[in-house]
Amino acid sequence: MTNVSDAPLSGRSATKPPAPVWPIVGLVCLAQFMMVLDVSIVNVALPAMESALRLGAEGLQWVVNGYILTFAGFLLLGGRAADLYGRRRTFIAGLAVFAIASLAGGLATTPELLIAARAIQGLGAAVVAPATLTILTTSIPAGATQAKAIATWGAVGAAGGAVGSLAGGLLTDYLSWRWILLINAPIGVIAIIAALRLLAESRDLGTRRLDLTGAITVTVGLSALEFGVLQTPAYGWGSARALIPMIVGVLALATFVLVQARFAPAPLMPLRVFRARSVSGALLVQFLLGAAGFAVWYFLSLYMQQVLHYSALQAGLAFLPHTLAIIVASKATPRLVARVGLRPLLAAGALISAAGFAWQATITPESGLLTGIVLPGVLITGGMGLSSAPIAMAAMAGVGPGEAGLVSGILNSSRQIGGSLGLAALTTLAAAHTGTPTSGYALAFGVCAGVVAAGAVAVLALPKPRTYVPDAHDRRHGK
Repeated sequence: MTNVSDAPLSGRSATKPPAPVWPIVGLVCLAQFMMVLDVSIVNVALPAMESALRLGAEGLQWVVNGYILTFAGFLLLGGRAADLYGRRRTFIAGLAVFAIASLAGGLATTPELLIAARAIQGLGAAVVAPATLTILTTSIPAGATQAKAIATWGAVGAAGGAVGSLAGGLLTDYLSWRWILLINAPIGVIAIIAALRLLAESRDLGTRRLDLTGAITVTVGLSALEFGVLQTPAYGWGSARALIPMIVGVLALATFVLVQARFAPAPLMPLRVFRARSVSGALLVQFLLGAAGFAVWYFLSLYMQQVLHYSALQAGLAFLPHTLAIIVASKATPRLVARVGLRPLLAAGALISAAGFAWQATITPESGLLTGIVLPGVLITGGMGLSSAPIAMAAMAGVGPGEAGLVSGILNSSRQIGGSLGLAALTTLAAAHTGTPTSGYALAFGVCAGVVAAGAVAVLALPKPRTYVPDAHDRRHGK
């Protein structure tokens, strides 16, 4: 399989001179930030939405889950579309869908309109998110600059979840809940204009046929599986409302694999990508870290607002050290990878995060802000920051440019599905635990520590090629 660091860029426009690197990085990071931010930003605005539109408990659940469902369900299809139809074109189309849906959601006057807008937002995000990483790896030659760009992308994406609570609190308290959606529209327009000016078109120079059967089965499978998982906190893992869609999802995904292996002339997901240990190993690590990572913001938000009685804005401000830890750790990864290697750094990041989860599992109603939230949280998110970019580097190093969007979509799907499965299991576990709510949260954090430690062990599945060292390309060319 062609390594991305050795392969030429595919389909690059011959008439448009290449744009400076860092404006492109800024553009794709802005887009990635918007997509991740909207997973969490609505949480603190839910009471205000309920007051304005009378959504009810189930409606509030679907304001959050509608976005997550379509985001996870269409990620793989969105990633493949970028390879087949052009990364620039797909990126701009996804931004347009996201911006229009955000505007519609911000202006919604009924619960149905708001939930539909959130679902369409998730569809746009599923197209944009995998395109962001693909644009970086196909626009910037492998080497130190690309490693720094991916580290920046990883930092911004990881920080999105933390910033969402703060941004949601500020906008809801000082403007209106509608602005958590409306603000995406002008930002989306700016991003589209920048994309038209900065990005050259590139795509897979091979077939442009879309595997329709594969697209339908994988989208139905991921969506049904995600839908079933989202029912578990309310109805339990053994309920028909959870089990039936999960079974449908598993059967659809099994059909998808069979179609890809035996019947598709131009498969949506060539199974050969999993033969590369760099890809399969990175997906396993991403799944395990994602399964624990989503729990940080969820359980700490509940702990601060329900146990410590913080306001939404106070809870958002308490997450600032977490955000800074992610950014600092992620920005340090290119230098650290060059010094210690990708696998050791990835394992160290996972172990640091596991230690933070173990500390977080000691929380009580009397725990203070510093030792109960900030310090263990900085370890958790700092470790995640050290791991985020190396996972992407490992996965993308094992594929050629023509499959970069596909692997990016799979990587995002692995994180999203892992996070959803993990959060559903952990919330069920915490709710079933007898005692105070805090003891349930502590149990969930303890389980997270074990899951992330398993992620550190899973790093051993990754190979150790020289191409993981971010400045190897520069050394080969005497720079």
